[in-house]
Amino acid sequence: MTPIIIIPARLGSTRLPGKVLANIAGLPMIAHVLKRGQEAQLGPVSVACCEAEVAQAVEKHGGIAVLTDPALPSGSDRIHAALNELDPAGRHDAIINLQGDLPSIDPACLAQVLRPLEQGYDIGTLVAPITSTAEAASPSVVKCVCAFAEGESVAPALYFSRAAVPYGEGPLWHHIGIYAYRREALGRFVALPPSALEQREKLEQLRALEAGMRIGAVRVDAAPFGVDTPADLEHARQILGAAK
Repeated sequence: MTPIIIIPARLGSTRLPGKVLANIAGLPMIAHVLKRGQEAQLGPVSVACCEAEVAQAVEKHGGIAVLTDPALPSGSDRIHAALNELDPAGRHDAIINLQGDLPSIDPACLAQVLRPLEQGYDIGTLVAPITSTAEAASPSVVKCVCAFAEGESVAPALYFSRAAVPYGEGPLWHHIGIYAYRREALGRFVALPPSALEQREKLEQLRALEAGMRIGAVRVDAAPFGVDTPADLEHARQILGAAK
């Protein structure tokens, strides 16, 4: 595979507006995420944004920014539009969607998310064990229904929910919103209309499952820290400030 990493980023955020430009240890958050993508050394890294301020911040810190239509409904649509501009010849056959609010993501996770594509899946993603009842009960923690065979670290993702599923004894898996797409799978996905379960759960990845696309989940030890609230932002400042 010949991967490309694209980071969708926009200033609009329900819980923390403007977070991608929030200062963390002297850099805007998007610059930290850009750096993590570059450290993975998998291929070119760019940011798909819809505001000039974000593009300017990315370029100031040595990154490539692509301005996309502000009317695009999702990050997946944004990375697809950016891909067509960055690589019209189709040289890159695997696209990694790295969320712009993961400033402390381990770059090794980006290599991991490609593994399902190597096994024939349309889409790859990551999961980590849920370790507390509060995490299991929180609707903001998306759960992936999957079952790993003994000794295996890749499993089919059968469903995603904000509820604590599946029922019964056994592990629950925290879905990490990083994806790898086969190029043709990304094109097919963004061409599909929103699906019934996607709209009910407010989870875009259900559209792919309802259309018969195969998603492979890779288990990693822990979910990366994401920035969604002012408290998260302060925590990220402590983590990355201490690492300087």
